[in-house]
Amino acid sequence: MKKASVAWVAVPGGPALALWCMPLEGALFVISGPGEQAAPGLAEADEAQVTLRGDHGGRIVTWRAAVTRVAPGTDEWDTLAPLVGAKRLNSPGPTTELVARWAADGCALVRLAPAGQAVHGSELPAGSLAEPPRPTPAVRVTRKPFRLHRVRRR
Repeated sequence: MKKASVAWVAVPGGPALALWCMPLEGALFVISGPGEQAAPGLAEADEAQVTLRGDHGGRIVTWRAAVTRVAPGTDEWDTLAPLVGAKRLNSPGPTTELVARWAADGCALVRLAPAGQAVHGSELPAGSLAEPPRPTPAVRVTRKPFRLHRVRRR
């Protein structure tokens, strides 16, 4: 878990989402909200299921996580938010401005702490857990290319 940068997080009743995370203090920290990654229901959840992948790209461990939200303005926020902000890739500005924006915009910084037994090795499902793509307005039908004249082959 200490090398994780992406985790698949599933809240009860929702699909697993690939989320950027940061390991710290034996837990994973995830930021979500306006201007950041979307994690519907994570900030309000009490528990979630976390799956991590190995260097080979396949899953290596799945565990149940206790979800706790870190509130802006607390000592915990003042300690953890700058650490998470410093590791964020392609940050739009300095870490202090980023953390201030998170607090002002209502972004959720959540801790995913292991709660229960981890499933790994031969205990993991052998089959694929891939789901069909979810509907999105970004998909459009591709048209055949328009040709004004016939193209000669040589």
